[in-house]
Amino acid sequence: MSSQSIAAQVVASLHANGVDDFLLSPGARSQALAIAAEQLEKAGLARLTVRLDERSMAFTGLGIANASKKPVALIVTSGTAVANLFPAVMEAHHSGTPLILLTADRPARLRDRGANQTTNQVDVFGFAATCFDIGLETSESSATEIALKALEIAITKHCPVQINLQFDFPLSAATPNAKDLVSSAKKLVMQQQTFSELAVPVDNHTVVIAGAGGVRAKAFAEAAGLPLLAEPSSGARAGENALKNPLVALEKLGTSVRKVIVFGKPTLSRPIQKLISESSVYVENSNEYGRFNPFDNVIASADRLIAEGRADSSWLEHWKVEQPATPRSEFAEFVWNHSERLVLGASDLIRVLDAHAQPQDIEVYSNRGLSGIDGTVSTAIGVAMAKGPTVALIGDLTLLHDANGLNKSDLPELDLKLVVGNDNGGNIFTRLEVAKEIDETVFTRLFKTPQTVDIAKLADAYGWKYVLCKGLAELQQAWKLGGTVLIEYQLAD
Repeated sequence: MSSQSIAAQVVASLHANGVDDFLLSPGARSQALAIAAEQLEKAGLARLTVRLDERSMAFTGLGIANASKKPVALIVTSGTAVANLFPAVMEAHHSGTPLILLTADRPARLRDRGANQTTNQVDVFGFAATCFDIGLETSESSATEIALKALEIAITKHCPVQINLQFDFPLSAATPNAKDLVSSAKKLVMQQQTFSELAVPVDNHTVVIAGAGGVRAKAFAEAAGLPLLAEPSSGARAGENALKNPLVALEKLGTSVRKVIVFGKPTLSRPIQKLISESSVYVENSNEYGRFNPFDNVIASADRLIAEGRADSSWLEHWKVEQPATPRSEFAEFVWNHSERLVLGASDLIRVLDAHAQPQDIEVYSNRGLSGIDGTVSTAIGVAMAKGPTVALIGDLTLLHDANGLNKSDLPELDLKLVVGNDNGGNIFTRLEVAKEIDETVFTRLFKTPQTVDIAKLADAYGWKYVLCKGLAELQQAWKLGGTVLIEYQLAD
């Protein structure tokens, strides 16, 4: 098969089975894939988005996939372009996000021979992605079967999959047209999946903990009458049982807990981790985040937990405590309370919300598979592309880690507020023991890493509206702006 034939078959097969978003970082070796994806877009069948930076492109795809709950295809050329996908691929692996990595490659005969832009791309992602290598001798039917198998794995196992495609000259052609292959493309037949259930007895020494992906914790806690300690990224911090100040309550009442019911992947606070490590633990398995058992003390787990019994109402009431607000918490709570769809960065501010946020039924996204700081701007762009108006709450270092994600080239019109809490560095590290163990000057240099970037000029360079806010009244006014807005909010150290 020609390069264009292979590309057209793979792209058409993916779209015929539910892949509607293709993202591209341009390159010469991937031109056949780019042409095939554009042919689908031109026919009104799929959306193609071009992002210059592969890392930003991959995190944009991650955001789209997380928000849409559908697999997304990423197209890159050979060489280091492939490696730049790795941070997003690792996050996708640990957060159960289905990404299809279409990596263009040189012919196998050129590997290990010093050929330009040629490396060993097969299985380059190791544990993080299953890999299929399509060689030059691949037939039309085999290329289709590989695409379907890759998609099936991505959907059923909730993971990224790499399709590595060897292309030789001529690298592209006008035919075949991918749109002409969609109607006759083979359809994927999904196997019915079974799931297990487990009844868990509850009492007045039981609490429910919800981490990322633990949205079902809310229903369980309410059915059992239990306190719900839900991280902001869980999607479960809502309802009468969710605590506004879980860490303060835990400090006062943690010793009375004997049993913990875990949903999702809790990662934010050490007190919660300590409670889990010291309790009898039951876990509802997560399709996205897998099995949770970091302390090897889980008594039982199942795909669906059912509450057996109900705690006394006094048990829940004991946990409803208050703590004073701070300027930092008032800022974070404003953003939380004024957002219907929120992306949270891995900065100090998500921990502020964990300690203070009022339970509220909002749509929350956060890269908590590996809790990395990178790619958050692009993830937020992907969420906004998939779902509409979106707010992202991030720190200044989180912004700078993905500054190139601000590039709006080829993006659709978006309604996205990037709210940057600027405390001039990594305030999150002040929570660690090291802050008290070394000289303050050394700590500042090695951990807090103050930055001198003019965020206003950065926003202007990429064409974002910009507002500097020094208080909540100014933030209230800035909130009225639509489109792509970067709001810098000055925080004290």
